[in-house]
Amino acid sequence: MCAWSIRLVLLAGALSGLEFALTYLDGYLPIPPRTFAALSGLTVAAAFVARIVAQKDFDNGK
Repeated sequence: MCAWSIRLVLLAGALSGLEFALTYLDGYLPIPPRTFAALSGLTVAAAFVARIVAQKDFDNGK
């Protein structure tokens, strides 16, 4: 079983990739612009939190 820090690093990487991909998918998905903007904002916020938590766990050596 993976340590939580590894899971959080993977989550941060996946959310960062999604954050990058969303910039190119704007206008191609059948999602209203405001909904798309809200989802993009939530993805960026989640990626930020996952990076901070993963970095905090890495610094503690857990």
